Amino acid sequence: MHMADALISPAVGGAMWAASAGLIGYCSKKVKQDLDDRKIPLMGVVGAFIFAAQMINFTIPGTGSSGHLGGGMILAILLGPYAAFLTMASVLTVQALFFADGGLLALGCNIFNLGFFPCFVAYPLIYKKAVGRNPGEARLFTGAIISAVVGLQLGAFSVVLQTVLSGISELPFVTFVLLMQPIHLAIGIVEGLATTAVVIFVGRARPEIITAAAESAHIGRVSIKKVIVGLLAATILTGGALSWFASSYPDGLEWAMSKTSGSDELASSQKGLHTSLAHIQEKTAFLPDYGFKAEEIETTTEIRKSWPAVDAGTTVSGLVGGTVTLLLAGLIGYTLKRRKQKLKTQPVDASDV
Repeated sequence: MHMADALISPAVGGAMWAASAGLIGYCSKKVKQDLDDRKIPLMGVVGAFIFAAQMINFTIPGTGSSGHLGGGMILAILLGPYAAFLTMASVLTVQALFFADGGLLALGCNIFNLGFFPCFVAYPLIYKKAVGRNPGEARLFTGAIISAVVGLQLGAFSVVLQTVLSGISELPFVTFVLLMQPIHLAIGIVEGLATTAVVIFVGRARPEIITAAAESAHIGRVSIKKVIVGLLAATILTGGALSWFASSYPDGLEWAMSKTSGSDELASSQKGLHTSLAHIQEKTAFLPDYGFKAEEIETTTEIRKSWPAVDAGTTVSGLVGGTVTLLLAGLIGYTLKRRKQKLKTQPVDASDV
């Protein structure tokens, strides 16, 4: 559900950049108030895991389409909504800048669609109410499925609204929405299952992590080494090898676009900002589409289309992308912690007393 720049106008893209930037500022303030030392590495590791998980598209049977995890619910449940939103913004920024996955103008839309709805709607209003204070695994399962479906449904509907407001005539509202919502319902169910699996693993290893996230409290002095090691191992395995088995079918957004307009990619008829940002992305994306640039390798069309697509470029992309995301999300946490410490140590001005 990563939108390309061709799907939105500069006005819509700018408005969504402003909205996402405002949410990032608000979340940074909230995280700075509540952050403890143990959440910093957790932000980095969970962010790296979500980056790797989003590389794997799974086939939706009978549709000719595929989907991938959004990851917003996993982030919210393990980190709390504020740190989760910042981590999702880190994941999507790394994807757009270095892998050309999602446009730079559309980055504000993507952060909002994949971050806001799971973190600030589905998590507090559905998941927390469904699982209660002492949830069993059955309630975790139910809460994860329902909240993941709702989060993706709202995100998919937001994509439709953003294209309509941008005046994309190739994607009329009624047809587009009638295709987007059902396909993302199926994707949401799979997302719910994956969310359940991750949450149960963490809950069995360190339930304090989930409790702390729900109550905006510190994790405490318990060791989270097992969780960190487990998620790191899953990240390396997923990004380094399982990504070879990603479905070759178009994802839900591309599939809906193809059924609506006849093409899963729309050529941008707008110049100026669209063109400038495209040039910037060409320079920053050193592993476009999660692989080596075409001129740097010798390969055949048959090899590229084979399945599983065993490709060194994909492996490098998964490992590099996961590492960069880990460092960026961790750096955000560390910077907020330092700013909090600096404020605590500043002397009080007598005139303020």
